[in-house]
Amino acid sequence: MSLNKKDLRELPVGVQDFAALRQDGMLYVDKTQRLLDLVRSGRRYFLSRPRRFGKSLTLSTLEAMFRGRSELFTDLAAEDWVKKQADSPYLVLRFDMSSLASADKAALEQSLKEMIARTARKHGIILPSASLSGMLIDLLEGLFAAGGPLVILIDEYDKPILDSLTDAGKAEEIREILRVFYTTLKSCDGCLRFVFITGISKFSKVGIFSALNNLLDISLTENYSDITGYTQRELETNFSAWIDHTASNMRFSRTELLERMQSYYDGFSFDGKTKLYNPFSVLSFFATGEFHNFWYESGSPSFIVNWMRDHAIKDPEEYRHITVKSDFTASQEIERADASSFLFQSGYLTIEKKQDQLLILDYPNREVLDSLSGMYLKLIYKVEGYASLGQEIWQALRRGNLEKTVQLYNTALAGIPYDDYLPNRHEFWYRSLFLMLLRGSGIIAYSEPHTSKGRADIVIQLDNTIIVLEFKFAPSSAEIESKQREGILQIQEKEYTKSYDAAAGCRVIAAVLVADGEKRHLTLHALTSGCC
Repeated sequence: MSLNKKDLRELPVGVQDFAALRQDGMLYVDKTQRLLDLVRSGRRYFLSRPRRFGKSLTLSTLEAMFRGRSELFTDLAAEDWVKKQADSPYLVLRFDMSSLASADKAALEQSLKEMIARTARKHGIILPSASLSGMLIDLLEGLFAAGGPLVILIDEYDKPILDSLTDAGKAEEIREILRVFYTTLKSCDGCLRFVFITGISKFSKVGIFSALNNLLDISLTENYSDITGYTQRELETNFSAWIDHTASNMRFSRTELLERMQSYYDGFSFDGKTKLYNPFSVLSFFATGEFHNFWYESGSPSFIVNWMRDHAIKDPEEYRHITVKSDFTASQEIERADASSFLFQSGYLTIEKKQDQLLILDYPNREVLDSLSGMYLKLIYKVEGYASLGQEIWQALRRGNLEKTVQLYNTALAGIPYDDYLPNRHEFWYRSLFLMLLRGSGIIAYSEPHTSKGRADIVIQLDNTIIVLEFKFAPSSAEIESKQREGILQIQEKEYTKSYDAAAGCRVIAAVLVADGEKRHLTLHALTSGCC
């Protein structure tokens, strides 16, 4: 029997303030041991993580630790350390770079000066200097003289740069101002007890941290791989009651619910070993009791959309299981990065595994792949309204109605602007559009899954139905029948449906889809079905 929802601990959906979370008794996954390790072993750190991955909450927790707010740490790993810290708390300065104006170089410089001036007024510090570097030195040295070493926590260091991502010249101007800020911070190192900087993108050797070379980058280190995000163990331990409650409401077994959650929200890895759930997606899932794409829908990632619009990004399938050098993000600034580097830094690709000095990248989960597929449909294929179209496709597939599915596909195909349809489009292009429509709508679909004798083009997995599709391209309408026979023979000889025969109670459908290059539409042939 599931618990009543009112008896469950409140979920901190969107809550980034550690004090508010603890004071209100919300559910908290204890990450303070990792933070304690940081504080004890070093003093200057940098951490990059995708958006909505707990970076701001991490800084808020560190702030509470250094301020000695022991009442917030009852039964947490850092409780004893914070109690001792309460006798000699540190002054903590938190700078949120996402709040800065960054329309241009002058606006950013003025915004930084205003941020420093506000902090100075709050603590009664006089700033004789008028320059950015001078004001920051006056602030830090004044606070140090008044109360000793400071703790500096900086959130979203790269937000002003990301806002200028499609204008390399402007991005570099923005970077120049930020470089002044961080170079000055380095010059005041003697005033600082601890520095922790977070952002989405990794910095390069020639970037804004070129002078701040005392930072230890823990972004891809094994020791701190789980400093944000939830491991499988943390999920099952901390959310046990929520798992049972949600499984009961959705009429799943506990095991089935966990398997689906893993497919949707797990898979992020920053060391090639530890797998992590996106915390925002997990919290949102339990709060709503429905599988949705929370990570993308939680806010418009405009810098990602703008970058994709202005770059020749390939079909999302081409970035699966790609091999890169372990330092591949350090060779260029993010606005000049190639697609694999950009997708990795923005959280769309993650580390599948490490091999010596190489990394193998892949999409972490369905939520992320579906997000990219949806953007690809809109920005590359120019398909509008794909979500509602995808819902109709999903309903047709559930009924095993491939005729209706193909009809809906052709509707999307007809809506693609003429200028974006080239005469040299072949099988891959039609197949890719079909796959993007499925994934952009949240339908489980696999591209070329391996079997003992070959690879079918697309395999769709529904609750009680598996659909195996083979695509062929006919340059002219006269060749459609021959392509149809070729596809039928391939399905039979390669036994594409055989590997699914063990799926108890599941219907298997196989079909050949022929893309008519002359008439620009898909035709359905050789529909076969049966029960396995």
